[in-house]
Amino acid sequence: MKKLNKILCTVLALTMVLALCACGGTTETQAPQTEAPASEAPATEAPATEAPETEAPAGEFTTVEEGKLHMSTNAQFPPYEMTTDDGGFEGIDVEIAQAIAEKLGLELVVDDMAFNAALTAAQTGQSDMVMAGVTVNEERLEVMDFSDTYATGVQVVIVKEDSPIQTIDDLANAEMIGCQADTTGYIYCSYPVEEGGYGADHVTAYDNGAMAVMALMNGQIDAVVIDNAPAQEFVKANEGLKILDTEFANEDYAIGFAKGNTALRDAVNAALNELIADGTVQAIIDKYIPAA
Repeated sequence: MKKLNKILCTVLALTMVLALCACGGTTETQAPQTEAPASEAPATEAPATEAPETEAPAGEFTTVEEGKLHMSTNAQFPPYEMTTDDGGFEGIDVEIAQAIAEKLGLELVVDDMAFNAALTAAQTGQSDMVMAGVTVNEERLEVMDFSDTYATGVQVVIVKEDSPIQTIDDLANAEMIGCQADTTGYIYCSYPVEEGGYGADHVTAYDNGAMAVMALMNGQIDAVVIDNAPAQEFVKANEGLKILDTEFANEDYAIGFAKGNTALRDAVNAALNELIADGTVQAIIDKYIPAA
């Protein structure tokens, strides 16, 4: 009997030791949790679910003024942009820009300035875009991004009806040619003779086409190189002028943006292409330049 009691005591003692060992093991596995619980490990970093909030959602764009689309232009380039009697603006570019702004849910703001300033405003982000009969060329592609083409312009030559300049080839004999500053007409004419131009010494730049035409009327220059659409308007308004039969150059017009502003460019371009597809752009052009 005593021997049996002794065995039972031994078994009970072993059971208690095993129980204590089991409790000790549980404490050891929980100890790391008091130092760095798994759920708290990323607390010093942005949670994965918050990461997208630091980036603009795909397709999102910003404008220089919230809720508005600023278009820089030179409103002395009829029929693409011109002022109205009440101080407003109208023209092909203005109406296309208005239609684009409406598609984007924005209010159009027209910022009128000299042509070169209009280009610079878009390049430096002072305006959202520039529309002013802007031609895409290699020099501008280096500092600006562009939309798809929305219109084709033709450069022509305006002279007095009794001018000895009767053909494009006669321009080589002109002492002075007038152009609007920084336009493709000015660029082309200013090229050195060996590059197909007439040399910068034979070209005078004016702030706008109207000033160049006035200089022609006053005998200060021999010819004006400018886009065909405004040329037609200037000739109608000034007796004694004509446009040479031969075109000087053909060019495509597009909307200019600051280099790298792809979000806004893509949004505007998408709206523009919808307006081209549904006939809106052509209807606007036909309104101002009726088919002959």
